[in-house]
Parts: sequence; structure tokens; C-alpha cells
Amino acid sequence: MTILLALIVLAAIAAFLLIRSEQMGALASGERLKRMEAESTYKEGAFQNLEITPAIKEGVSQVKVFSQFFFGKDKRNVPSKPLPVQVTDLKRIPLSENVMVWFGHSSYYLQLDGKRILVDPVFSGNASPIPRSVRAFPMQHVYTAADMPEIDILVITHDHWDHLDYPTFKKLKDQVKQVITGEGVGAHLERWGYPSEKIHELYWGQQKKLDSLTFTSAPARHFSGRWLKRNTSLWSSFVLQGDSLKLYLGGDSGYGSHFKKIGAEYGPFDLAILENGQYNENWQYIHMMPEEAVLVGQEIGAKAILPVHNSKFPLANHAWDEPMIRITKEAKAKGLPIHTPEMGQLFYLDKPNETKEWWLNID
Repeated sequence: MTILLALIVLAAIAAFLLIRSEQMGALASGERLKRMEAESTYKEGAFQNLEITPAIKEGVSQVKVFSQFFFGKDKRNVPSKPLPVQVTDLKRIPLSENVMVWFGHSSYYLQLDGKRILVDPVFSGNASPIPRSVRAFPMQHVYTAADMPEIDILVITHDHWDHLDYPTFKKLKDQVKQVITGEGVGAHLERWGYPSEKIHELYWGQQKKLDSLTFTSAPARHFSGRWLKRNTSLWSSFVLQGDSLKLYLGGDSGYGSHFKKIGAEYGPFDLAILENGQYNENWQYIHMMPEEAVLVGQEIGAKAILPVHNSKFPLANHAWDEPMIRITKEAKAKGLPIHTPEMGQLFYLDKPNETKEWWLNID
């Protein structure tokens, strides 16, 4: 009994220290909070989705969710060997090229109209505040913050640990010129030393023009929060309009009626970068199934889709390669072009590319 009580006390102390640590970020206050409180979907201290969005499916208990998460994982939840990653020197890509490089999960680098853009970078090897938990899959090459060139625009879709990675953002701080994100997220960045004048926080429908690029915040069906209190900052997708290309940066979202509205208002798109992975029927309202991602590509008028949010972290129970198997099958069946570059591959946004089903023959 003494040992058990000691363990409980130690766990409580660890949790207290974690909550107070810098990596947790900060809650909005002052003028930032006043702006948030004026938005139509901010109620009783939290943002709301546009439609009712339970965190877990009706009729499913938290006990069942936790039990299945810890004891119901597919035996191939983690790949048996390091995944292939191409080595690309990002600092030597000519700025005249419109390109994308995916680093696994939802982290990717873009060049568009001579600007360097980095989206949701997570390079620490963890998708959790607890050391050595939710660890990245083994990779043939690991990209780090040091591999990144000077970043003109850093895009953050929301503040979850697998998108807003404290160690990465601290290391990138002096390389970033401007930040585009949702309302409230800037409070985290300011605590980490980012100057407020660099941070542009948008509510759904608001735009920010940075030279030739226009970023428009669009709805997503998800949630936010870095600890126990949820929805204290906004989760978003973004429309990125350049001189000759229009991209949809989907962020995290369950399927919902907002996609047709995005397509009607902002589409069509040359490319939609959509989440595909870490899904489960128990939380079907906050993450899309692969087949739904193909449907979304059609509904928003995407000429092609490129799936992300997979192949790096075991945040759900499915086999590590199941998302790519399912989405490519569905896209082919529906006749929607799909691009599947390897991690690290230089993918051209306005030139022909060769991509392959790189996940085949990996256990």
C-alpha cells in the first residue's frame, strides 16, 4: 500500500509539473481572448464545430475506447523495418520551382511563387508531451529542424501535439518570418518566444495576403487543446491561392457538410492535401475514413488529392499501411487522380511527377 501511494504521489507531481511546463503553451488572454469571444462559434469558453461533433461515437464508452486503443491494435500497427525516405536538400531547391516535400504524418514543405512554406512540422520523433511515448516509426532518413531553410510562412492548422511540436517550434523560431494559424494558437507561440507581429491568427473565412500568396482560413470538423481543456483555440483548414495554383491544405477534419461549402466558395483546386490516417469508427466525426477523403476531393473540386496524416505515428489501431491501401483503391475506383510521393521526395506542383505505391512489400 505504501508503494502504491508513493507511485500515485509521484504521478500527481509529474502531472503538475507537466501542466506548468513551457511545452504546454498558453491560453489566450487580453485582446486575443476578446477577439475570440466575438466569434459566433465561441461559446462558454470554447470554440464549437459548425455541426454537432461528438468526440466519440454515440453508444461507445470512454472505457471501451481506451481498452481498444491499448489492447486492440493491429499486429502490423508499426512497420517491421525502416520506411523509405528520400534525401532532398531543401536549401538547394531553386525558388523558381513550385514543389512539395512530405516528411510523414501532416508535416510538409512547400515552395510556391518564390516563397518557402512549412506546414505543421513535427521533427522531435514524438507526438506526445511524455518522453518516449507515441514514437515515430523507424525511418531510413530522419529530417530535422536543421534541414529546413529560412521559412517565409509557417502554417499551423491546430495545436495538437502531432501538429504543434514544441521542440521543433523552438528550434525553428529564428528561421521563420511569418506565421499563419487559427485564433488562439498564437498564445502558445508567444510563450515560446515568437514575436506577436509575426503571427497572423485567422477565423474561418478571414484572409491574409502575403506578397503574391493569399491564405484563407476555412472550417474543419475537429477539436483542439494540448491538455485536459479542449477547444481553447481554433482548428482550421486553409485555402492557399498563388499566381497560378490554388491548393487546399486540409488539416485534420472529420467528414461534414462544410466540404461542399468550401468547394462552392473556393474551389476548384489544383491539389488538395487531405488527412488520411489515424482514423477509427469510435472517433469517426473528427477524422475521415480513407473513402471519405476521396469523396471530399470530389466535393471540393480537386483535380487531384495527396494524402497525409499517415506513415509516421501509431495514433490509431489500424495497420500502418492500411490508409494508403484503402485510399488508393477508392481513388482509382472513383476516377480521382491521387499522388503518393515517398517521404522526402521532391514533388512538383506544376510538372509531371512519378509516384509509386511505395508502401508495398513492407510488413
